[in-house]
Amino acid sequence: MKERQVVIGHALGLHARAAAKLVQLAGQFQSSVVLVRDGAQPGEADARSILSILLLAAGHGSSLLVRADGADEDEALEKICEYLSG
Repeated sequence: MKERQVVIGHALGLHARAAAKLVQLAGQFQSSVVLVRDGAQPGEADARSILSILLLAAGHGSSLLVRADGADEDEALEKICEYLSG
């Protein structure tokens, strides 16, 4: 399992369109990908579930821990963190 901290760089945060693109991206990998948010509203979301991503309410500048576990975890972590950082 690999994990990395990332700051949301999208101007509107993880809104519906950005979350949908993240779900599509996460679906390209065999690894499971989880987003973890600490702070005032802690939460955890499966990156393949648009509803759980939206419930994180991660706005611009929010910090998330991205955790990938599986055969292609290095590539999954790299691509998803790159996408989230904007």
